[in-house]
Amino acid sequence: MAKKNINEMSFLDHLEDLRWHLIRICLAVIIVATLVFIFSRFIFDEIIFAPLEMDFPTYSFLCNGANFIGVDTTFCAEEMPMILQNRTMGGQFSADIWTAILGGFIISFPYVIYQLWKFISPGLHSNERKHSRGFIIISSLLFFVGVLFGYYIVTPLSINFLANYSISKVVDNQIDISSYIALVRNSVLASGLIFELPIIIYFFTKIGLVTPEILRKYRKYALVVVLILSAIITPPDVVSQVIVAIPIIVLYQISIYISKIVIRNQKRKEKKHV
Repeated sequence: MAKKNINEMSFLDHLEDLRWHLIRICLAVIIVATLVFIFSRFIFDEIIFAPLEMDFPTYSFLCNGANFIGVDTTFCAEEMPMILQNRTMGGQFSADIWTAILGGFIISFPYVIYQLWKFISPGLHSNERKHSRGFIIISSLLFFVGVLFGYYIVTPLSINFLANYSISKVVDNQIDISSYIALVRNSVLASGLIFELPIIIYFFTKIGLVTPEILRKYRKYALVVVLILSAIITPPDVVSQVIVAIPIIVLYQISIYISKIVIRNQKRKEKKHV
């Protein structure tokens, strides 16, 4: 049976179409998550637990920088002052499963974006659908850059700060594995999604929710929101918040430029139809 035209599809048809796209997304994530689960020992030892070692690239870079300017820092310590532990029977298995699912989502993100694009593309003009490949590549690139930023910047800064923060020598940092995994997961996933800001602004501009003027007008309020977001995904020290806030501010400025381009292209199309 021929596929219905987008204009002929009812609300239930749209829901059915969305359901199949979501099913494909779930299947892709599950397949990739299974592969991640098979190699979980390597992933945990070489990736997830790597920020616990003081030879992690971020610590080495910051330690060298601190030595260059003659400042003492915890980034030059011999070992991280914390011990990971598991306090529940299913704790390690649960950590393994949820890490596999997260890994499955991150690795299959381009396919997730592709399926979402397939769902919304019938409602776009033909010339807009031509840019689908660029949209998928840019969205995936921004997400992966955000994930790397979360892993190499947000995660080690958070771990180092919280592991060295002490209210008394009486208290030892014996951290439950679920707490550690949650920190890594939230830092990486939040950073990846935040780096999608230009894409979000692009679509909001297309449907008329935002304009370059609105983005400029509320820039100072956006700065406050950025600092709040930085405080949420990083430990409460000024240096870490500034490091995280800088790329978000840059992304906001890029979003203003993207919104300006979208509005300009829309005006050109309107002039052609007049």
